[in-house]
Amino acid sequence: MAKTGKKLRKILETAPTEVVGLEEAIAFLKENHPANFDETMEMSMHMGVDPRKSENSIRGSVSLPNGTGKDAKVLVFATGEAADAAKAAGADNVGFEDMLEKVKGGWVGFDVAIATPEAMKEVRKLGRVLGPRGLMPNPKTGTVTDDTAAAVQVAKAGKVDFRMDRQANINFLFGKVSFEAGALLENVQTVIDAVNSERPAGAKGEYVKRCTISTTMGAGIRVRIKD
Repeated sequence: MAKTGKKLRKILETAPTEVVGLEEAIAFLKENHPANFDETMEMSMHMGVDPRKSENSIRGSVSLPNGTGKDAKVLVFATGEAADAAKAAGADNVGFEDMLEKVKGGWVGFDVAIATPEAMKEVRKLGRVLGPRGLMPNPKTGTVTDDTAAAVQVAKAGKVDFRMDRQANINFLFGKVSFEAGALLENVQTVIDAVNSERPAGAKGEYVKRCTISTTMGAGIRVRIKD
């Protein structure tokens, strides 16, 4: 850890202090990251809307053209044929009453939760566990569906969900440091476009106030997204 800390301090000394373009920021982070593992590339957007107003909700999902570089762990709440289809599609955990009890006990060892409309009658009761973590299945993100196989395949292929939090921030990952720069740029622009498409009808003024990209353990760099 001490070695990583020393490396990070050196990176911070040379990191851009002004707002730069996405290409420049990605190139810098690919060349300057402190950890010895393949760090995740992340973006944080501070939005110019009031998160206290329900009409300003910003939420959606998008499939990254070059994947996330992460093997998403998928949980499916389903029974019968929908459960069988989910298992065949590669879901990591499938069940209903057993999974409800497991999650109710605090287990959150998954990245994406999918449920059939029928199962949602009980899954909604897990709001205290799933809600704060952004894991509650939602029709808008394609995670409440009878076609569980398709939903699992999309999640495994590199789907990213995004949601504005109570501080008006949206955080998401868009690949790994090992990805080619062009692939990272294409991925992050895909999510930016998706966030822009979810702009609330009543939103006025500057929609995105501030935008930063970083690696898991590295420096944060302010970027322009209006190039």
